Amino acid sequence: MRGYKKPTVSIIGASGYSGAELTRIISRHPSVKLDKLYAFSQAGNSVSDLYPSLNLPAHYESYEGQTESDIYFLALPHGEALRLVPSLIEAGKMVVDLSGDFRLKNPEEHLKYYKQEKKAEACMTYAMPELFHEEVRNSTAVSNPGCYATSIILGLAPLCQTPLKENKVLDITCSAISGLSGAGRSSKTELSFAEMNDNVRAYKVGMHQHTPEILQALGTSASTPSFGFTFTPMIAPLTRGIYTVLNIFLDKHPAVSEIREHYEKFYRSAPFVRLRPAPPEILHVAHTNFCDIHIAEGQAKGSVTVITAIDNLIKGAAGQAVQNMNIMLGYDETLGLV
Repeated sequence: MRGYKKPTVSIIGASGYSGAELTRIISRHPSVKLDKLYAFSQAGNSVSDLYPSLNLPAHYESYEGQTESDIYFLALPHGEALRLVPSLIEAGKMVVDLSGDFRLKNPEEHLKYYKQEKKAEACMTYAMPELFHEEVRNSTAVSNPGCYATSIILGLAPLCQTPLKENKVLDITCSAISGLSGAGRSSKTELSFAEMNDNVRAYKVGMHQHTPEILQALGTSASTPSFGFTFTPMIAPLTRGIYTVLNIFLDKHPAVSEIREHYEKFYRSAPFVRLRPAPPEILHVAHTNFCDIHIAEGQAKGSVTVITAIDNLIKGAAGQAVQNMNIMLGYDETLGLV
């Protein structure tokens, strides 16, 4: 379009894994222009030296409060965005934050699960497009969902948000395996090849920070849950991906075909959710923004098993963030992602 000026995008925290994926997607996006890449420990270094596959003639810069771009993505460790986002909003910038700083409405839950204090007003639109599309479209600053949360919420929302014929969810047990990139790029001994090769390890059992986010998105809370919820996160020697198995116990026992039809109806307008006839695999979603879902008969009476798979760095982070940006800008939400 003649005279059309593409919105400019800067990424704060661009040198991490999620930041690198954002860089890759935004640099190829047809309707926005990549502007600045900010980093902290990598400031001054070449992007192509750190990530040769990006092949960008750019350097990471130090962020000192600059507000020249139209849109800012923040891919920072938890706690950092709380300090930076207010000035960006005050400057009238569009903001997509990938950390957990602005997800939780309850500051007491935030303190319990993130070990950080925040004010009650430090909460932005929870930007899961499949559930809150209109809220995202009407927002200028949003909080991107977490990776585990994305895989679990998408597997549960049809039964929790719009119960099937008043079929109440009684209890949920969730086991989810994440790839090593979910822990970020920082070097940690326990995530080294020698420690994780041929190994699987559970961690943060009963206290994972995505728990209150999941329950909040499903219309309840970690403080006063309306159904039982047990979440066991695990880490395995995968580079990327999250594989989730949900055993859902209902007060009635509908046919699996009826539940599948319910899911298909719920996600009929969701371009990145695919209902699969067989259990999904990480390889089927790796490097994509898709969430694959399979529904199977549960082993116990009145139960159903739902299995989901996503790429933790794309649908669980950068891809979903760009999907949200597209919605906020009034673009087709799949732009630059398929």
